Amino acid sequence: MLMPSIFGENLFDEFMKDFPFYDDKDMKKAERKLYGRRGSHLMKTDIKEKDDCYELEMDLPGFTKEEIQVSLEDGVLTVSAEKGLDQDEQEKKSGRYIRRERYAGACQRSFYVGDDVSQEDIRGEFKHGILKLFIPKKKAEVPEKKYISIEG
Repeated sequence: MLMPSIFGENLFDEFMKDFPFYDDKDMKKAERKLYGRRGSHLMKTDIKEKDDCYELEMDLPGFTKEEIQVSLEDGVLTVSAEKGLDQDEQEKKSGRYIRRERYAGACQRSFYVGDDVSQEDIRGEFKHGILKLFIPKKKAEVPEKKYISIEG
């Protein structure tokens, strides 16, 4: 649930905790199963506004370039990354894990960039676990005012 937060605290959830019908424990358990205890550290994103474009920087530590996919559909830019989902096949070849602390799974984030941005306009680079995407600014075309002539 995306809610505004101040210093990492979600004020809305704290407020709703007093109501008897509000219970988000199951959602937090599901997130912990998918991403582990440090799931909140995945895909941290900074967005800078420059003169001609927006620069999106996303932390993807431990992922390789081949494990990351970026897509644009209906004005929504989606970044997804997955690793270690074929564990069963790897374990047959290399042995069974007794303890596993490194992340294995999939994660995804989406951002609305506008309908007038095309896939060819966006540039990307991936170095040292940081994905950088450059999204150009498109000026919204303001329709010209048309006046109706009044006779009489």
